[in-house]
Amino acid sequence: MTQGLESRLDGYSARVIGLFRIVIGLLFGMNGTIKLFGWPIPAMGEIPVGSWPVWWAGLIELVVGALLLVGLFTRAAAFIGSGEMAFAYFTQHQANGLWPAENGGELAVLYCFALFLLVFIGGGAFAIQGHRR
Repeated sequence: MTQGLESRLDGYSARVIGLFRIVIGLLFGMNGTIKLFGWPIPAMGEIPVGSWPVWWAGLIELVVGALLLVGLFTRAAAFIGSGEMAFAYFTQHQANGLWPAENGGELAVLYCFALFLLVFIGGGAFAIQGHRR
């Protein structure tokens, strides 16, 4: 029974990975627009242009999110985004407690590993890069 289910689901893998990439890219990029432009919701306080690390994190999130959304340079973009989230976790969250649930770093950890997964599995279907080949 499970072999039949697995064989049926295998045919959808590329499309589901593509959908995963699009959703992660959209959400990750939105974190960047919040930090840089205060859109679609206002950022927590004014973030001056060029301020370290929040403004630069917003720029990375916007660019990586856009690249993931359209499926261009997916593996490289995901690698950079994953590293940014690891950096964010260890510099901004870890000092506030050991566990992500304690220090508010759950999203940083989830983004880090979701992006890390894309480094290895690629962008799936619906990617511009797939059409360039």
